[in-house]
Amino acid sequence: MLNGVRVVDLTTSIAGPYAAMLLADFGAEVVKVERPGGGDDARHWGPPFLDEESLWFLSVNRNKKSVTIDYSSQQGAKVLSDLLDTADVVITNQVARAQKKLGVDAETLRAARPGLLHVSLTGFGLTGVNAALPCYDLIAEGYSGIMDLTGTIDIEPQKVGAPAADMLAGADAAMAVLAALHRRAATGQGCSIDISLTESMIRFVSPRIVSYLGSGEVPRRSGGRDSVIAIYQTFETADLPMTLGLGNDGIWKRFWDAVGQPQEAEGEDVASNAARRVNRAQIVERIQRVLVTRPRAEWLDIFAKAKVPAGPIYRVDEVVEDRHFGERQTFFSIERNGHCLPQVGLGIHIDGQPVGYRMAPPRLGEHNEEVLRDMLGYSDAQMSALKDAAVI
Repeated sequence: MLNGVRVVDLTTSIAGPYAAMLLADFGAEVVKVERPGGGDDARHWGPPFLDEESLWFLSVNRNKKSVTIDYSSQQGAKVLSDLLDTADVVITNQVARAQKKLGVDAETLRAARPGLLHVSLTGFGLTGVNAALPCYDLIAEGYSGIMDLTGTIDIEPQKVGAPAADMLAGADAAMAVLAALHRRAATGQGCSIDISLTESMIRFVSPRIVSYLGSGEVPRRSGGRDSVIAIYQTFETADLPMTLGLGNDGIWKRFWDAVGQPQEAEGEDVASNAARRVNRAQIVERIQRVLVTRPRAEWLDIFAKAKVPAGPIYRVDEVVEDRHFGERQTFFSIERNGHCLPQVGLGIHIDGQPVGYRMAPPRLGEHNEEVLRDMLGYSDAQMSALKDAAVI
């Protein structure tokens, strides 16, 4: 769908590379610009490694071409400028000061390229008192309030078990690019896009924040229990824990029918979600007494037939082995150098097909020749000079 769109990815770590990979998965040509010698920071995040590369790096860099350019030098800056002259989108994750120092800020790049989409993906955005501060996913999660809401009140605040702020901000950046490309198709006008990890993560918490702003009640950690839906939490069964979400009155009644106690669904004290919230402790105790009488697999089968939202609490290995996600092609592998590089799909299906891939994650500088010689028309002499000067 994005065939003909060229993206120059100047980012490292997770958020920026993920944004560029999303665009690449939809067909954009992504040229990943990395530091000579070291490359993307995430290339070194391990163990675990596979085929001598970080599996974290491999998770967010498929469908890209890698070139190495030291654009802090005058020669390297010229090479990058030539590449950007051919680009529709550029993505950077450097703070504003570093962008200006290296000449990759929106004002500089768009002066001669008014149609360019410049995406800045930083911890705190390009403005505000924190704009110059460094940031990682952990820092953004702490700022957002999500860590204070994760876990139970008797334990320390918990980080989400994946780089949530990185992935959310990356998705936001890709979404913004799609909107900007749509406008540019009609007007020819580029733009400057400013995305921050902290604000993407804060938006993720917006149901909790809006509830606080409207009520004045500060939400607290409640483990696997939601404070708005009366029965929305984890429960123990005869063997393994499970989740159960009784989100409306119809589901509430179907649940008690399914467990053979329809009378428990009746009465003013349980007639609405608000009433059930008031009596939640007693209701949870009653449900727990029922669920411990059978194994989880039996309950999941019963609730599936009754259309009651319920599920297991999987380990990562169990997620990968689940038949449903196998049928949906959620997981796949890419052959490279005799190795199968594992990948997780986008979970987006268009016209019945999952959004796919074309290329394995690149080796550092793997496409120097292709990009500089074939794409930009550099001569053998120019290539040799850049190599001798350690620019590429």
